[in-house]
Amino acid sequence: MLQHLLEAGLRQTMRRLVRPVLHPAVPVQLQRTLTRQAYRSSVPPRGCRFEQDSIGGLPVTRTLFGDTSRGVLLYLHGGGFIIGSAATHRGLTGHLAKASGCTVITPDYRLAPEHPFPAALDDVEAVYSALLEQGVAPAQIAIAGDSAGGGLTVALAMRLRDRQLPLPSSLTVFSPWVDLTQQHLYAPEIEPVLQPRWTGKAARLYSGSEPLTNPLISPVYGDLSGLPPLLIQAGSEEMLLNDAERLAAAAQRDDVSTTLEIFNSLWHVFQIHSGQLDRATDAVAGAGAHIKRHLAA
Repeated sequence: MLQHLLEAGLRQTMRRLVRPVLHPAVPVQLQRTLTRQAYRSSVPPRGCRFEQDSIGGLPVTRTLFGDTSRGVLLYLHGGGFIIGSAATHRGLTGHLAKASGCTVITPDYRLAPEHPFPAALDDVEAVYSALLEQGVAPAQIAIAGDSAGGGLTVALAMRLRDRQLPLPSSLTVFSPWVDLTQQHLYAPEIEPVLQPRWTGKAARLYSGSEPLTNPLISPVYGDLSGLPPLLIQAGSEEMLLNDAERLAAAAQRDDVSTTLEIFNSLWHVFQIHSGQLDRATDAVAGAGAHIKRHLAA
C-alpha cells in the first residue's frame, strides 16, 4: 500500500514539476537549470563515492560503490541531447554502481543546440577509445544509457562496429529514444513526463542539417547486426514505449541477443527513483545482473 501511494505521488510530481519544464517555450538554458534542481530528488545509495576526472579530453564523473570494481560501465545520460549532465544522473549511476559492481563513468558530452550531431557521438566514442588505450579490455566494459543516452548507446555500438573497433560486453538502455522522426510515438493519455512538442524541438536542435532517419541519430533505422547483448527497459505509460518495442524488434531481426522488459503503470526513465520505489530498485538490480552476466570473469 505504501509503495502504491509513493508511486502515485511520484507520478504527480513528474506531471506537475518536470513535464511543464520540458516545454518548447521554455528556453534551453532555463530547462537545464530547472532539471538540475528536479533531479536532486534522485539520491544515490549511501556509500557511493564520486570523483571528477578527464578521459579522452572530456570531463567525466566516476561513480564507485564498495572497495572493488568488477569492470567499467560507460553511462550516457539522457536529456534529449539538450539538457542533463553527469551531475543530474548521480542518483541513477550510484544505484547502477551498486547493482553492477562496476566503476561507472559518465561523460559530460557536448549538448545541442550549441553542439549538434555528431558532437555527442564523437565525445562518447573518444571516451570509449581512451578507456581502451588505458588498457581496459573491451570485455570489461559495458555501455548503458537512458532516453537520448539510450539511443546514443546503440549509435555508439553501431559506429564502433562499423569502424571495426572492439565492442563492449553488453548494452543496457532505459526508455531509449531511437526514432527522432516522431512518426511512431505512443500516445498514452497519462504520460507524466514527456510531450511531443518538446521532443520534436530537441530532435531538430540535435540533428542540425542531418536527416532524422540517419541511423546514428535514429538507430531503429539502422543495421544492428553484430551488436552485443542488449537489455531494454521501458514503462507502459511513456511516449517512447514504441521506440523500445521497435528497437527490440529490429535487434531481434538482426540476431542480437535481446531482452525487452515493460513495466506496467510506470513512466519515462522511472529508474531514477531507484532506492525509493521498489519496482525501480528491482529494475536497476535486473540491469546490474545483465551487466555482470556479460562482463568477462
